[in-house]
Amino acid sequence: MSETAARVASSASPTARGRFARIALRSVQVLLALFYAIASALPKLIAHPSAVESFDKMGWGSAGMYAIGVLELAGAVALLVPVLQSVAAMALSALMVGAFIVQLTAFDGQNAATPLILIVPLALIAWARRAHNKDLVRLLRGAGGGRQA
Repeated sequence: MSETAARVASSASPTARGRFARIALRSVQVLLALFYAIASALPKLIAHPSAVESFDKMGWGSAGMYAIGVLELAGAVALLVPVLQSVAAMALSALMVGAFIVQLTAFDGQNAATPLILIVPLALIAWARRAHNKDLVRLLRGAGGGRQA
């Protein structure tokens, strides 16, 4: 970091730093949502030949391709919904663990680093937005009509 940037960062108030951090994190969420929706889910959902070939090679066929595409699209949308963003980041991280394993086993590790790289910002989002998990639980309990199990 340059001396000027360090001086600005250290002189910024805690409120300004917090605001910057929230904006930066939200920007990462939007970028990841766009990536998952456009670059990852869309080719699967429109049965792009590259996606079809990959899923045929794995032996999962079109059903697996569409299922993964729907999961990625749902995760992308949920990353933008405040009450779902932490859970979405955790779910997409789990999906990326699966993608990493598939890359190692079915594709000889050709693109194995990509899912690992994506897990880093997803884990950050899941941790930073974890307070929303209480809101989600409260919302789900309220949706059950107030009945206790």
